[in-house]
Amino acid sequence: GKAKSTILVFLGGGASHIDMLDLKPQAPTEYRGPFQPIATSAPGVTLCEHLPMLARQAHHLAVINSVGATVNTNDHHAGYYYNLTGHVPDVTFRTQGNDRKPDVTDWPFIGSTVAFKRPPHPFLPSVITLPYKPGAPRHTRPGQFAGRLGLEYDPLYVLGNRDKPLQFTTPALELQGEVSVDRLLSRHELLKSLDENQRLIERSRTVGDYTKHQQKAFSLLCAPETKTAFDIASEPERLQKRYGRNINGMSMLMARRLVEAGVPFVSVFWKGDKKLGEKFKCASGGGWDTHANNFVCLKEHLLPEFDRAFSALLDDLAERGLLEETSVMLTSEMGRQPKIGDPRSNGVSGAGRDHWTHCLTDLLAGGGIRGGQTYGSSDKRAEYPADKPLTPADVTKTVYHAMGINDLEARDAQGKPFRLLEEGSPIYDLF
Repeated sequence: GKAKSTILVFLGGGASHIDMLDLKPQAPTEYRGPFQPIATSAPGVTLCEHLPMLARQAHHLAVINSVGATVNTNDHHAGYYYNLTGHVPDVTFRTQGNDRKPDVTDWPFIGSTVAFKRPPHPFLPSVITLPYKPGAPRHTRPGQFAGRLGLEYDPLYVLGNRDKPLQFTTPALELQGEVSVDRLLSRHELLKSLDENQRLIERSRTVGDYTKHQQKAFSLLCAPETKTAFDIASEPERLQKRYGRNINGMSMLMARRLVEAGVPFVSVFWKGDKKLGEKFKCASGGGWDTHANNFVCLKEHLLPEFDRAFSALLDDLAERGLLEETSVMLTSEMGRQPKIGDPRSNGVSGAGRDHWTHCLTDLLAGGGIRGGQTYGSSDKRAEYPADKPLTPADVTKTVYHAMGINDLEARDAQGKPFRLLEEGSPIYDLF
């Protein structure tokens, strides 16, 4: 339990494990693709040749190659939910597909559980997500909210700007138009008076949660430290360039600032670039969902940006002495199908990889994790876990363990106790 904070980096769309982190150079040509593994700063640990900067940080990494996250839809919605909560998606993910909305009965997001179990931050939220809300508004991904823990433990969303990557906004905290702090205070008093009357009528848990959320937003608006925490432009230009002055690089730099300020859980959801996705004909929406032209999209677009930003995050945390007290997790909602050729993109000639929830690779670092190791393995074609098979529940519990959270009991609206995650066990061998 060394970690005071966790940074989750989520590669939305389904990052190709077989092309990035679990290469199979001995597999048949129709599986392995053109990329080669390279040696790293950790003996015995190999990564893709197009991740040279991350290779120099591999001594911080635990590479987990045996995560089996099979879901009944083999698709994004259920994949998000499983990897963000540790819980197997229920039947509604199959019956409703992408129409399945986040629900108050959902199991809570990892970050929401951390916020629930840790003491609140004195002036910042305990769980912050940036630079956008995945899937919103049409297909908002389930699994990224507090669910049955209540609105109070939902993340605060900090929004990034692709054209102005140093500019982040927090809509829930913005004073709109001509509203001054004094005017806000007078409105707050009026609201308080109205709320007192409202409470005589309604005393439900939902109303109570909403009131707490309101109070937290009000406190944030009035706290002078809030603006300082989000002022990424104050970082040295040299460091900004090291991360990459784009929305994803600056989001990871912001994550480092926030854990430095003591925020317990920060998530960075990779923001795809539709223009680049169209330029390289990825059929991916600009993210990691590379249904077509997988190898060009990775080599020319996705891997260079990711390599720079994620390696900078590890390096920066280590240089500042923060890595031992910060748990870093990298995951996705799925891997990619090891056999090349997606039928939705002209088969083999389209050079894409379809969805594949049956196997993926996660990375863990910091927070007491012993770096420079590979844990478990997939089979010879990276299709299924082989040695030391795991599920997202095991990885989720490992993050909780790194943060010293071993009591996962909570109580429902009627005061009845329940366990937040029954399945899985921490991977103690990693520490």
